[in-house]
Order: sequence, then C-alpha cells, then structure tokens
Amino acid sequence: MSQPDWKTLWRMDRDHFIHPYTDFSTFREQGSQIISAAEGVHVIDSRGNRLLDGMAGLWCVNIGHGRREMAECIAEQAARMQYYNPFGHSGNEPAAMLSVKLAELTPGSLNHVFYTTGGSTANDAAIRLVHYYNNLRGKPRKKWIISRLGAYHGATYVTASLTGIHATKHGFDRIADDWITHVSAANMYRRPAGAEHLEEAAYCEFLASEFRNRIAQLGADNVAAFIAEPIMGAGGVLVAPRGYHRKMWEICRENDVLYIADEVVTGFGRLGAWFASEEVYGYVPDILVLAKGINSGYVPLGAAIFSEEIYDVISRPQCEGGLLTMGFTYSGHPIACAAALKNIEIIEREDTCAQVRDVGSYFFEQALTLGDLPIVGDVRGSQFMVGIEYVADKERKTPFEPSARVAEKVFEACRDQGLIVRPIGNQTVLSPPLVMTRTQVDTLFAILRTSIEQTASEI
Repeated sequence: MSQPDWKTLWRMDRDHFIHPYTDFSTFREQGSQIISAAEGVHVIDSRGNRLLDGMAGLWCVNIGHGRREMAECIAEQAARMQYYNPFGHSGNEPAAMLSVKLAELTPGSLNHVFYTTGGSTANDAAIRLVHYYNNLRGKPRKKWIISRLGAYHGATYVTASLTGIHATKHGFDRIADDWITHVSAANMYRRPAGAEHLEEAAYCEFLASEFRNRIAQLGADNVAAFIAEPIMGAGGVLVAPRGYHRKMWEICRENDVLYIADEVVTGFGRLGAWFASEEVYGYVPDILVLAKGINSGYVPLGAAIFSEEIYDVISRPQCEGGLLTMGFTYSGHPIACAAALKNIEIIEREDTCAQVRDVGSYFFEQALTLGDLPIVGDVRGSQFMVGIEYVADKERKTPFEPSARVAEKVFEACRDQGLIVRPIGNQTVLSPPLVMTRTQVDTLFAILRTSIEQTASEI
C-alpha cells in the first residue's frame, strides 16, 4: 500500500478514527494534525512541519522519541517471541525480569506486579483487587474508595468515576456512586470555601481534617482505600501544600485504609526521582500504579504493584480450586516488558533523574518568569511538569469564560511557531521529554511567551 498524501490521511483519520476527547463541535471541519515521524524532543507532522514536543506525547515519552536502541530491542523481542499466553502458570522472560527490576526500584515491600496495558486498566485492577483483598480478610463491607476533586485516574467505567473532573462526565452515565466519593483537590491557587486565607500549614491541616471527617462519616470499617496522584496531572498540575501526602498517609494508617499512589504521570523520573511517593513526599504507598514512562510510550503497558502485606492475603486460595479470576490477554506482554527493561536501562545509564533535577529545575524557573504576563494567574508544578493558568483578572482570579478559548488560542499560536503544548480548560500544561536541553528549554519558553502575549492582545 502506497503512502497517502497528507490530505488523504487527514480525511481517513477524520472519517474513521474516534479519538479520545474529541471536540465534535469542530472536528468535522478541522480534523486532526497527523504526526508522521518523531525524533528526540521533536515530532514531524504529515505536512513536514517540525515541532518541539512540549507534552512528551502525553506525559510519557520520557527518554525521547525514536531511540534506535529501543527500536532494536522491540524488533529483537518480536523476532524471538512476540507473545505467549500469560494466564495461570504460564509466563515469559521479559515479564519475569521486569517484575524483579520493578520490585528493586520501588520502595518498601512493593514486590508484586500485576500488568495491564495502561494507566486506566492498572487503576481499575488495583480497585478490584482492593475489594477482593478485603473480602478475603473478612471485611466485605470495606468498599468505599476516596478520590479527590480534580483527580484524573482513567477512562474505564470505574476509573472514570474515580476521576474528579466534572467536565469529563457530561452525558455519560455514572456508576459506583454508592462506593466512590471525592474530597477537595489539594489546590494551592483555588481553595475550597473556608480555606481561602489560611497559611500553607493550616491549609494542609484543613484538607487532612476534611479527609478524617469523610472517613468518620462513612465509617472506617467501610472505607477501603484512598487514591491520589503525587501531583495532579490532567486536573491542572496541582501541587499539594507541604506535608499533605505524608499526613494523608498517616490518616490512612490510623484507619486501616490502603493508600494507592497513582504515579502514571510522575513515575520514572518526571519529578527527578524514580517514584515521587517516597523520594519526594516521604511515604510508601500500599499500591503503586505505573504506566506512561514505564517504557516511554514505545509499547502500551501499565502495572499495579502491591505490597507484601496485600499479596499475602490475595495469594491465598479463596476456596478449593479457586483462582485469581482476573487478567488480560496482554498482561505482561513480552514486547512491552522488554521495552520497559530497555527504558529503565537507558534511564539508569544516562542518570536521567539527575538530568531532571538539573535541567528540570531550570525548566520550572523559566516557567515562573511567565507570571509577569497580564493573563497568567498562576504558574505551578515541579521539574518537567508545569501548569499555567490564565485569568481575566489576576487580583480576583477571575477565570475566562470557555467561549474565550484562551488555552486553545495559546496552543494554536505555539503550534504555528513550532511548539506543541497541551490546552486543558483555561490552562496550558507542559510535560516535555526528560532529555530536553537548556537550549531547547529556552526555545520552548520563548515561543510560549510570544504566544501568550499574542493571545492576550487578541482578547
């Protein structure tokens, strides 16, 4: 089959591909930007435009695009053995080796890996196994999961309910309202009523008290787990007040509630650590959920990693002849696991975490300089993870109306100058590949500043 020209590709995509998060009010007219190639920190679209990738694909291309050794690793594994059944007592070499490596890298007793094909399915599996765990230990009423407003945990039916972003739920049915609840987002810029003027430490205690009260309201005997991202991603790169995660973890311990750390975005170096939970925030979760950076997006893969304490329970036969009856055809897929092993090898060899602590710190410093622009209300994040929120009035923090399309206009202006950023509501989100250089950082922020200034002048 010959390679279609860009117009034909555009029509093929528009007419047949249902994209995640499509805006159908404009899609028939605008269609999609088709990406045809990628290398390093750049992508090339079907028209030949070369663009700096300020999103790392979607939070995931940590080691950069088009790594030859990664492609060779994937090809070698495909030629050797591309797939075999993972069910029951059947396994494959890369999955076994990756499981050991993940157990070495993760903190505490997180030693047992359940593989999926992405973050949504990994979070879904974690929740199902939490319920199973409580059933087996004689606590079948312990089912409530506490999530947070503004959280993003996935798009399966259960994880969409865990997600606390209301705009993702228009027109969709809701499930699990009788066992999923949400507490406030840990948002330093837009705080809930009663916390607007608190100092940071007092605000942390405010959020902790809300959490304690929610557990008490539901009854600790009915609450199974708390799930949280170290830094909220799609919810707007929300950074919690100092001490928040450790405090929430302590409350979980006091109430026999499991702590699930959703590190789909923050894992594998994005914050300058393999995993942010212990290294950055000082707690060890009971379950650690990973995807995206696990193999830098080269092949779909997700994982939920369970502590020894949980595994000791769920590994007991629940009845004579009973099985752990959950799993996927592609659990522990050998090509995906081989790619993850190579990804980890590259991150270790190149000391990517140290690179992030260096250049990532510079990246965040440059982001903060945008705060002088008239429509920039807040710049937040850490290292290579930044959110920029636009406001109509900086003093009052007045948000723009959706019809203003501010973040979309910034996105379009950036794209026209050779940069891809991510628009989310009234925010621009940045999460570039972790191999970005200081020179490339300077280029990114020069384009972004010009684009924000242009947008501000238009509105």
